[in-house]
Amino acid sequence: MFSFKRFSILIIASVIITTTAFAQNNQRREMTVEESYLQESIEVMIIRETARAHSREQKLIALEYIADAIERGNTNDEIRQTLEFLSREGRRTQARENGRLVNNFPDVRRQAAKYLGQMKTEEAKRSLLEITQFENEPMVLQEAIKSLGDIGLNENNETVAHIAFVMTRFNSTNPDNLMALATIDAFEKIARANNGINSPEAVRILVLIAEGQYVTPVKERARQLLAELRTYGG
Repeated sequence: MFSFKRFSILIIASVIITTTAFAQNNQRREMTVEESYLQESIEVMIIRETARAHSREQKLIALEYIADAIERGNTNDEIRQTLEFLSREGRRTQARENGRLVNNFPDVRRQAAKYLGQMKTEEAKRSLLEITQFENEPMVLQEAIKSLGDIGLNENNETVAHIAFVMTRFNSTNPDNLMALATIDAFEKIARANNGINSPEAVRILVLIAEGQYVTPVKERARQLLAELRTYGG
């Protein structure tokens, strides 16, 4: 006969087995988190050291690793710091041999500016604002402006002011359609992220583009954005 005692033993055994299995599964999950953390730490170390190699090729490889890391959601601040380091190559960080600058890699700085925009953080914004202050290559500045638009942060109109500074400088010396278009796109994204732009500088720059020595499609985009800015805050 199936006794109550035997039934109780079976119930207790089932509970023990279930509890043990849960504990083992939980341990495996914890190990997975630890392994993931270790893998991320190794990845960041490799990125950091590769970026600090002397050759342009190694720096571009580091940027490929960074692009892959960001795509997988790894936005460790050490990666942002590495991007900031790469964005300074040849500008604020200079290496010379016999008086000749040997680490001027605009393509490296441009890619660094692009990936900073994908970080979407206040710290990344600060790194990009630094680029607008010290960079002189148009393609790097265009990428930095685009990234500032992608991030969309504009406390006290700081971001808009830096973009306006770059645009004013180039408009005075060498009007650039791509720079103007990057500026318009960035202002548009910032306005949409912040329910408008309350900045006379932004309006002045858009009017300057609309009336300046730019191709018709760029001038028309500036006019369209001016019209859109009027609709905010109503």
